[in-house]
Amino acid sequence: MTSMLYSLMAPTDGSNPLPMLLFQFGAIILIFYFLLIRPQSQARKKHAAILAQLKKGDEITTSGGIIGKVKDIKEDRITIESGSSTLLVERARIIRVGEHVSPSA
Repeated sequence: MTSMLYSLMAPTDGSNPLPMLLFQFGAIILIFYFLLIRPQSQARKKHAAILAQLKKGDEITTSGGIIGKVKDIKEDRITIESGSSTLLVERARIIRVGEHVSPSA
């Protein structure tokens, strides 16, 4: 099995090694895309969809660990009530809405 892999990786007949090198770079790029880039993109889209569905009365958790209920929603700022305090939080800092947990970006 390994001899077959070696024969694929290094041509022995003196031909141009450029096509094999391009194939290897292409394979590495595909691996990075499917293991790193695509999952991050999907998680980012899911997080954006959860934040778009945010409404008054939802319980949220911020990236700083503050838990509260949504009181008012503006474009990218959310007013929450936590205990007896009212806080203004950026929409992007919300990591959890109700039972939905989104990965940190």
